[in-house]
Amino acid sequence: MKDTASPDEILFITGNKHKYGEVLPIADELGFKVIMKPGYKLEIQSNSLEEISLTAALEAYKYLKKPLMVEDAGLFINALNDFPGPYSSYVFKTLGCSGILKLMSGITIRNAIFRSVVTLIYPPFLIIEQGECPGTIAGEKRGEKGFGFDPIFIPEGDNRTFAEMSIEEKNLYSHRAKAVRNALQKLKKLLEKTSDINLNAP
Repeated sequence: MKDTASPDEILFITGNKHKYGEVLPIADELGFKVIMKPGYKLEIQSNSLEEISLTAALEAYKYLKKPLMVEDAGLFINALNDFPGPYSSYVFKTLGCSGILKLMSGITIRNAIFRSVVTLIYPPFLIIEQGECPGTIAGEKRGEKGFGFDPIFIPEGDNRTFAEMSIEEKNLYSHRAKAVRNALQKLKKLLEKTSDINLNAP
């Protein structure tokens, strides 16, 4: 039996329920149905978030042949020469928040930036969008929400860590929220433009 999908349905290639929880309200707001699809994300090693995101999206599309989205993010800490950057997921698994705090011991200038890249494949469109959130590294872990390095990252404009915020509050600042919103807004405009052309065609 053929697996049908509505024209506004997009697979989100991730097994991370926290990421999915952040993306869902943005998609709902813009009129898209996003479904979490684990098990299809190819993890490559690269210094480029764009390359990681694009490669994973193209590989997933080879198998699924459906509209899909891949997001990849990294925490870039100025005092550590932008470490862990694109390797943030691996570094979190091996060092965790405590390991980063140890590396930052005695460092007073604690500027950092979270970056996110979203690749959205919705034939015939291929959309790549970015989002950034500047902030600082906290002196200790704070908060029980979120995931990854959220307990040690304080976004610019607030004094709480991401882990001390609700999803709605985090999405006001989040690099991921910005990248996803940019990608879906661009897709929405392209679909509306295509629809207008079709309606006006002779």
